[in-house]
Amino acid sequence: MREQSSPAEGAGERADVVGVWVTADGHIRQELRADGRYDEARGTRRSAYSGRYTLTGSHLDYVDDTGFTATGDIRDGVLHHEHLVLHKEEQA
Repeated sequence: MREQSSPAEGAGERADVVGVWVTADGHIRQELRADGRYDEARGTRRSAYSGRYTLTGSHLDYVDDTGFTATGDIRDGVLHHEHLVLHKEEQA
């Protein structure tokens, strides 16, 4: 079993998840950064949630800055984060 990666150790592995992930209606936008931080906007509320994440294989563990925890998994290029389904935003 592989240990969870730290931000520095997982930089190459994390490259596939880094970017902005968006729900189909555009209401929720989650930016996963290469430094292991995330920032989530909800509607017009920027930075509704922010914190850190770790990546183990295709599984994400989130800890927001208040201590709340959540999980997610990437399956077939889609991020399943708790009850949300997010797709990676294409870069122009």
